Amino acid sequence: MKRIYSDIVKFRGSHYDFGYMQGELLKDSLTIKNRKKQWKIRKPRFTIDQNEAKDAITSVAPGVWNELEGIGDALEWGMDAVLQDFGGYRLDYVRSGCSILTGNDYMIRNYDYHPKTYEGRFTFFQPSDQGYAIIGPSQRITGRMDGMNEKGLVLGYNFMHRKKPGDGFICNMIGRLVLETCADVGEAISLLKEIPHRHSFSYILLDRTEETYVVEATPRGVMVRQSNVCTNHFELMKDENRHHLADSHKRMDAMEEQRYMATDAHQAFRLLNDTDKGIFSDQYKNWSGTIHTSAYFPKQLKAWFALGGDREPVIFDFAAWLRGEKIHTKQVIGDVDTDLRFVHMDENVR
Repeated sequence: MKRIYSDIVKFRGSHYDFGYMQGELLKDSLTIKNRKKQWKIRKPRFTIDQNEAKDAITSVAPGVWNELEGIGDALEWGMDAVLQDFGGYRLDYVRSGCSILTGNDYMIRNYDYHPKTYEGRFTFFQPSDQGYAIIGPSQRITGRMDGMNEKGLVLGYNFMHRKKPGDGFICNMIGRLVLETCADVGEAISLLKEIPHRHSFSYILLDRTEETYVVEATPRGVMVRQSNVCTNHFELMKDENRHHLADSHKRMDAMEEQRYMATDAHQAFRLLNDTDKGIFSDQYKNWSGTIHTSAYFPKQLKAWFALGGDREPVIFDFAAWLRGEKIHTKQVIGDVDTDLRFVHMDENVR
């Protein structure tokens, strides 16, 4: 069993200043040291044209580009290096799991991945220049693996495959762009149809209208359906699915069979976070072990967050924070049943 944490990062101000603050936090961090080590071991299997990346990002969310500039200035890096590690455009992505269940006013999400990639940052950002305020865990610093914005739009994504990648954004930057710029499910669907996708993922969307949509997206096309459960296979674009889907179907069936017994959000959270319900995953060595369980409530603007299984969530009142109230929690702590290292974290849990 390994004790892990997520630091709570809170910021109100411009995108550039947010980026600069994050760059200051990253200096001499394990995140930067491991990124440098990674690029020494293997060459990137992608290229990045700076002008193309800038055009792609600024056409959707100019503030995100300003954030990247702030990170670069704080780290004293050129933009090519910043884009390689934090730009979210034309980057590769390894496999993962993930399960999502929604109700009328909640989305519960298990984030299943490999420990060595987990950055341990849960962010609150209220921009003063442009874009919507967002709460949620970060991935590759600028991206969001799941989250909710001030309008009550909630997003989570599930990995499908890396076959035949295209030029475009990777999942966590897509999550950020959607939450940054879209007020509701309709706007999010429109954006997901417009932007280029690097890999194949399902994006699950919920807003205050109580309708959930699953957007199946690949570099070759986008299709939309309604469902309250999603794992790691497409229902519409079945020819895009991987060959080995037993675990995905197993978790899907477990949610379908048990979700009707979950009469409220807390029971739904227990369904995904308890280790004996057949949905929480311990497949960490296979890049698909559950690291966190998150929940978002679009009408209340509250978020729940837990690291590891069989945990009660830490509850964050996003609406209160948006009104100017302080979040006093500095760190969320949990335990994960693995001997694998969380390389972006040191051994000190505060």
